[in-house]
Amino acid sequence: MALVYVAMSADILHHGHMRILNEAQKYGDVLVGLHTDQVIASYWHIPILSYEERYSIVSNIKGVTEVVPQDELDQVPNLKKYKPDYVIHGDNWKYDSQRHLRNRVIVALNEWGGQLIEIERTTGTGVENLDNALSKLGTTADTRRSALHKLLSIKGHINVMEAHNGLTGLIVEKTKKVNENGTVDQFDAMWVSSLCDSTSKGKPDIELVDLTSRVNTINEIMEVTTKPIIIDGDTGGKIEHFTYTVRTLERLGVSAIIIEDKIGLKKNSLFGTDVAQHQDSIEHFCQKIIAGKNAQVTTDFMIIARIESLILNQGMEDALERAKAYINVGADGIMIHSIDKTGEEIKQFCEQYNNLKNRVPLVVVPTAYNQIYEEELFKLGVNVYIYANHLIRAGYKAMADVASSILEHHRSYECNDQCLSIKEIINLIDLP
Repeated sequence: MALVYVAMSADILHHGHMRILNEAQKYGDVLVGLHTDQVIASYWHIPILSYEERYSIVSNIKGVTEVVPQDELDQVPNLKKYKPDYVIHGDNWKYDSQRHLRNRVIVALNEWGGQLIEIERTTGTGVENLDNALSKLGTTADTRRSALHKLLSIKGHINVMEAHNGLTGLIVEKTKKVNENGTVDQFDAMWVSSLCDSTSKGKPDIELVDLTSRVNTINEIMEVTTKPIIIDGDTGGKIEHFTYTVRTLERLGVSAIIIEDKIGLKKNSLFGTDVAQHQDSIEHFCQKIIAGKNAQVTTDFMIIARIESLILNQGMEDALERAKAYINVGADGIMIHSIDKTGEEIKQFCEQYNNLKNRVPLVVVPTAYNQIYEEELFKLGVNVYIYANHLIRAGYKAMADVASSILEHHRSYECNDQCLSIKEIINLIDLP
């Protein structure tokens, strides 16, 4: 009997899938190439159902003969392995980002005389439609909190963009770049920075903005987005206060907090030793981590320890000693900070950190050494790459330029090209 290959994610199984499977049965035995979790994350979102769950569902659909993993968005590796007589697919890929993949399938099938059969796409079932529907539905605190853990386990490394209000949260949520191979570049999570939160309120970055105000910002962002959130927790404050901070953020659905091992009045680390900054003792900071972990109710929430040794010229050995100590008391991740513009300091730390037996995810904020590509740092073992302050820096410059232009010309005509049109602003936010 003829063999028919159908590739699908089946993360949200709908009538469009059933139409294709029913059509496939007319031609022979149906072999489903089920996208792995990693593949779905490369072009859509964190899978709602795990591969195992989706495998169980699809395997039990009447007419499906066999289900095999498809480890790439590209079907060709599986097609060459199984050499099906037919491939069934929706016709939408003639026109969308998967055109390139369609052409590869046709070339592969020609090698053994296989045939591509395309079914008219069922209205409303494209990735874009489903993505918009999911965004409008929103997400729960539990789902959002656990998303960071899932992303790291599925992808291994993620990129994170700063957001400081609802509008910038939407930018992080919706900005995407579709690649020729059908995968999608997008930001995996959001960083709510104390620097950006303070700056957006016109206040200095000295832990002046209290937790209540920070929570208000988080809520603004959460109301209009779905991606996981990592919070800049500065020093974490007093141990007794930190436990309440953990409980509050965990309850909201925040995925992680990063706290730095400094004491005293907070000064931004990018000042380095140009201003007086004091590092906490290993023992005291470990007590803070322990207290925070003991305060947690769920296992999803992450406490990430930020090491300031390289910033304060305490050396590589001190940084590694602290990393070991913080991990041993339960830190879920380590952030290493550096203002070395060459990036060599970070590379050296990565090499030595990767040798730790009980290694946890490694976080970097390459503000000072931003000439290094994400991929290079990921290959060095970095798991989380944070763009910590770029939207507020870009926004301030653009707004200041417009304000200056209006004062100079005594009208707004000259800055038209620097502004969204009124129509675009009105239509920017979708109604639920």
